[in-house]
Amino acid sequence: ASDILSHYSSASETTSVLEEGTGGEQVDEQTAQEETEDKLKQCIDNLMDKSAKTRLAALESLRQAFSSRVLYDFLTERRLTVSDCLERSLKKGSGEEQAAAATVFALLCIQLEGGDEAEEGFKILRPVLTAILNDNSASIVARQSCARALGMCCYVSAAEEGESLALLESIFMSSYPNREGTLPTPKPGSPGLHGAALQAWSLLVTLCPASRMAVLLDLHLPKLQACLQSNDVNYRIAVGETIALLVELGRDINEEFEVDDSESLCECLKGLATDGNKHRAKNDRRKQRSIFREVLHYIENEDFTEEKIRFGVESVYIDSWVRRRIYDAFKEILESGVRHHLQFNPLLRDIFGLGPPIILDPTIKGNKISRFEKHLFNSAAFKARTKQRNKVRDKRADVM
Repeated sequence: ASDILSHYSSASETTSVLEEGTGGEQVDEQTAQEETEDKLKQCIDNLMDKSAKTRLAALESLRQAFSSRVLYDFLTERRLTVSDCLERSLKKGSGEEQAAAATVFALLCIQLEGGDEAEEGFKILRPVLTAILNDNSASIVARQSCARALGMCCYVSAAEEGESLALLESIFMSSYPNREGTLPTPKPGSPGLHGAALQAWSLLVTLCPASRMAVLLDLHLPKLQACLQSNDVNYRIAVGETIALLVELGRDINEEFEVDDSESLCECLKGLATDGNKHRAKNDRRKQRSIFREVLHYIENEDFTEEKIRFGVESVYIDSWVRRRIYDAFKEILESGVRHHLQFNPLLRDIFGLGPPIILDPTIKGNKISRFEKHLFNSAAFKARTKQRNKVRDKRADVM
């Protein structure tokens, strides 16, 4: 992994030096590209090694390579081989290997730009991911990774999301209160699994048509409000963000949408936004207060704290709970490579309304549009794309 990434780094530094015209040794880019591909081919071969340690190392190398660079041409030719190897790791590997394989598969779908190739691979591996997620005896880490992979792969491949929504619901709804209104005692590791399933579910909810949203809002908002009392800080935060997301989607459908018993919800949010419980870790308290202040402000005033993500010479604005959920989902899988993919991956640029990748030519100075104009354009493109994806899914659902 370190060899591959150091090679990428040195290659990009050399390229930038050449582009800036500051001199330096001439590099045979074709040779450099071939060396990189040879290393990646070796990693793919190692996925079939008998040694679990070797397979895990190969998965980690591929995870780093897939998240840090766009490799569409290389992977299009080898997608079936990689998918077969990942399927084998998911079926026969340890919990750690299953978790790594699920993450690499999600990255593969992102690399394939969510096209027909990604959808084809998802149809093959979806049953395996589903089986692990449903298996109570499987590793919690593997089940969490499979939940995230199901959500992301379904989202980018434009597959019909109904089946995945139902599966993810069945996982996190086990955290809902019983008929007496009492929250169940969580099993070890279950809050993390419930949180991963809830976040994957909320990503797919952003694609649901209005007709389905009304049912989901009625079913889940009251139950999620009760889950704000969970003892796990990360699950509480995931629940709070999901509530804000659902309210935002409800208001998009109907401007007069209101949460049932909103006073009780706001009181609960205020308590979490000012929580000074000394039994909680200091960082947990700080993180919780920050998130729940934002959720409370949005529920009360429809006020969202906008965030600006910079990459290269561009920026993307996170100006809604829907946009934040989508960005956070990609960031969770791509990690530090999310900015590189925003800059060069056509899939992410399409999702966030950024247009084709920008090729910089220092000899040409074009007229720059204002930041506000760029922000308005990106937001409009993002909403238009979401509506178009929903129409496509509606048509598929009608056919089915």
